[in-house]
Amino acid sequence: MTLACTSLNAGVTGRPWLVFLHGLLGSAADWQPLQASLASWPCLFIDLPGHGRSASLTAAGFADVSQLLTETLHQQGITSYWLIGYSLGGRISLYHACQGDSSGLQGVLVEGAHPGLTCQAERAQRRHHDQQWATRFLQLPWKQALASWYRQPVFSSLTDEQRQQLILLRENNNPHTVAAMLTATSLSVQPDLRGELHKLSLPLVWLCGSHDTKFIHLAQHSGFGLRTVANAGHNAHRENPAEFVRQALALITSPVLKDVAHDLS
Repeated sequence: MTLACTSLNAGVTGRPWLVFLHGLLGSAADWQPLQASLASWPCLFIDLPGHGRSASLTAAGFADVSQLLTETLHQQGITSYWLIGYSLGGRISLYHACQGDSSGLQGVLVEGAHPGLTCQAERAQRRHHDQQWATRFLQLPWKQALASWYRQPVFSSLTDEQRQQLILLRENNNPHTVAAMLTATSLSVQPDLRGELHKLSLPLVWLCGSHDTKFIHLAQHSGFGLRTVANAGHNAHRENPAEFVRQALALITSPVLKDVAHDLS
């Protein structure tokens, strides 16, 4: 079984593929603002289970999604790649790098992604939080649920216009499949990957919007490489796509990436 995906510039050779994983409520189309700047790179934009053209697919947890990702890459003939993941897509990228089939993986860039909770009290709190949101998705009018979602503190940098644009963009989602994916890949069931991430032999960098103070602090406190995207919040690739691509490609092509990655921006 494989995930729905869209390839771009598949004829480009000599470079690793850039494989993009969107966040909750998103789809492969979320990365469209970046595409004009990626003309010389082979790219794969994936729809995660419960989303986009993969809405009919379900996953029991992170291991399932990681396996679906592996099978999708095999189907596409991709043997050398970077993972670039936003929020949920970033957490899946981290899991895949640590506990999935990471053969061919050259590096990981994550945006607004959590490496995992460290204590049971935090897990219990997050489980309750995500269960509440799953219930809201199923019980509230969908547009009202989306409006509430984008009022969360992590999205505080959004203007009212940006918030309305996201709500319109997300209205076509199926609340039942999104709620199922939220529950299956809740941060409460994600392993704390910090120890494994620090042992990885491949480059790993957090690429955060300059206003995304929660995840900037998280990356710094956890000792991970960090770069910031100016004039952007949690969803940096949408709010400043040109700068996001510039920073990402600079890191991917850097001959001293491992050193660069550990310099704080």
